[in-house]
Amino acid sequence: MSDELSKLPPNVQERLLRLQQLQQTLQSILAQKQQVEMEKTEVEQTITELQKTAEDAVIYKAIGSLLVKAEKPKVTEELVERKELLDTRSTVLARQEERIRSQVKEAQTKLQEDLSQVSQPSS
Repeated sequence: MSDELSKLPPNVQERLLRLQQLQQTLQSILAQKQQVEMEKTEVEQTITELQKTAEDAVIYKAIGSLLVKAEKPKVTEELVERKELLDTRSTVLARQEERIRSQVKEAQTKLQEDLSQVSQPSS
């Protein structure tokens, strides 16, 4: 494959490399987005469970590998803030994904054009 790649004109090689970089960036963004969504779901479930508990219930929160006694209102507030932060992060990642997908599509189109010019025999 690298032998075939070296036969391509430098501008086509460059465009192909750029497309690969964009695809890697997109994969990274998708992985981050998935991680944020998983954490957001976990936080939402925790908030739901906290709402079901009595106000005076004894609750604990994890700090590293320790469980520490905590006050329900304070923990709820921290979780709501975390959820808002994750919502914002999710929105940012969605915008980045959209932008990169557009760039990938554009790069693919240009690469197709370049490759069709290269593969056409000269008269």
